[in-house]
Amino acid sequence: MSKPPVIRPVILCGGSGTRLWPLSREAFPKQFAPIIGRHSTFQETLLRVKDPAVFGKPLVITNKAHRFMVERQLAEIGIAADILLEPMARDSGPAVLAAALYLHRQTPDALALMLAADHLVLKPGAFQQAVVAGRPVAAAGGIITFGILPTSPATGYGYIDPGEESGAGVRAVRRFVEKPDARRALEYVASGYLWNSGNFLFAPSTVIGEYRDSQPECVSHVEAALAQASIDLEVPTLDEVNFAKARKIAFDFAVMEKTRHAHVVAGDFGWSDIGDWNALWEVSDKDSAGNAGQGAVLMLGTEGSYVSTEDQLVATLGVKDLVVVATRDAVLVADRHKVGQVKQLVERLKHDGRPEASHHARVFRPWGWYQTLVLQDRSQVKRIIVYPGGKLSLQKHFHRSEHWVVVRGTARVTIGDAVEDLIENQSAYIPCGVVHRLENPGLIDAEIIEVQTGSYLGEDDIVRLADIYSRAGTA
Repeated sequence: MSKPPVIRPVILCGGSGTRLWPLSREAFPKQFAPIIGRHSTFQETLLRVKDPAVFGKPLVITNKAHRFMVERQLAEIGIAADILLEPMARDSGPAVLAAALYLHRQTPDALALMLAADHLVLKPGAFQQAVVAGRPVAAAGGIITFGILPTSPATGYGYIDPGEESGAGVRAVRRFVEKPDARRALEYVASGYLWNSGNFLFAPSTVIGEYRDSQPECVSHVEAALAQASIDLEVPTLDEVNFAKARKIAFDFAVMEKTRHAHVVAGDFGWSDIGDWNALWEVSDKDSAGNAGQGAVLMLGTEGSYVSTEDQLVATLGVKDLVVVATRDAVLVADRHKVGQVKQLVERLKHDGRPEASHHARVFRPWGWYQTLVLQDRSQVKRIIVYPGGKLSLQKHFHRSEHWVVVRGTARVTIGDAVEDLIENQSAYIPCGVVHRLENPGLIDAEIIEVQTGSYLGEDDIVRLADIYSRAGTA
């Protein structure tokens, strides 16, 4: 008996997840946040496909703006993965095609398992069994999707109409249907339809062939984008000019709703796409009053609510069916049954020019992160964390001076021609206009309190002279 083909997980990691604002924002989308437990959903996705008896090396497809966040979170869980960067978002269709072309060139005999980075699977063992069940049909040229046994007539999911059995635990797909209204959702559930999870298993050659038949020009553009990809530290970024020509379309519309090779494996995986705060409430552990909470939360006389906080205490009293989410710079209070409108709220914030629409108070950089603690007319206080091995750009400022106080760890400080290692309770002063750099040569995070003074404190007052991360823009 021949050995079954290895399965290469492909983690699609490009969404912005604004329906979970203020936790999820464009600069730090939900797949990187620890929504349930200590790991992000991106990390949880990787951890459930790490069995070497079934799965090969993962491939992560993400926007180039999130590269260093991906690399950091991979390192935190000790998983090595290939990374392919998109220069801009073109929806899931071109991303899946790029992954198929990449894997077909690298490991032509492997199958590809396309997984969304922001989904939750509470029963990973059951999910792995479903993947293994679909492997023979995928190896024979089928495109497997994973259907979820409905727990309610939900209107927020697409549905699958399963047909005749095409393999052990596998059925042909008669048709896909879009998100229904409440009446049709009831009919679908009664007729044995499945929720469409949006995760797929297939041979890369199969999907490439489907694209060549229906959208040959898209294949040409994505092939060119891959062939002309720029490489930085072994990480390719798809060529922007060619990738921009690829039709912006979801994989479901581009392939799954047209193909004659669609099959479905049904199961109960404890799955959720965590599409909004109500979906997160539904899959969270609840108390006897139907409340779910995370962080420093006190709920009295409260029913059916979800309350989450990052730092400060949040207390509720005498309320029902609320969502309360407090981050360091924003608070959301909403009717739990109307959280599907959060995206509209974010659009309004963008229209009003509010930075909280897209950016967190904690700003992540390749070397670590910083957070503004105090901002006044001529002074600013920041908390800076530099990861081990992290190094800020060699830079200078025209309008501000800086004072650095080391709170924890070791900071290597360059000021002009002088280089010095500072430890806890030691400090440095950087006069306006002097070239300087901050880095962490130690094994633990370096924590620094930075006090800026000057006539202008914007992040664009930086002249970058050297940078190990090949970035343009701010530090």
